[in-house]
Amino acid sequence: MKPVSAKITKGLQVGSYVKCVDNSGATLLQIIAVKGYKGVKSRIPSCGVGSWIICSVKEGDPKLKHQVVNAVIVRQKKEYRRKNGIRVKFEDNAAVLINEKGEPRGTKIKGPIAKEVVERFSTIGKIATMVL
Repeated sequence: MKPVSAKITKGLQVGSYVKCVDNSGATLLQIIAVKGYKGVKSRIPSCGVGSWIICSVKEGDPKLKHQVVNAVIVRQKKEYRRKNGIRVKFEDNAAVLINEKGEPRGTKIKGPIAKEVVERFSTIGKIATMVL
């Protein structure tokens, strides 16, 4: 994975619920694990914008429900700081489903996504309606 230019504050942790904002069929995801997380023993893994996460589908299409899927966080409520000093925060926590290669499973993303996600996953930026 490519590095992100901003100092991302990790606002979500394992067990958090996130909205799925693409048209893949899932609507609500629960974070099970954070891919690439290295931390202290007994510490709960946390993640932020641009993190690759492994989720369980809690609500959505009956074919997808209860499946374990990969996703990327595209919005978070907790504010984070960019290099130019601007602090960014969104109204909700949201993610987009991806496959093993890091390409999105859906064809359209609802709402804005962070530009840090596009830096790391350029294919997600191609289907996004708005990048902030």
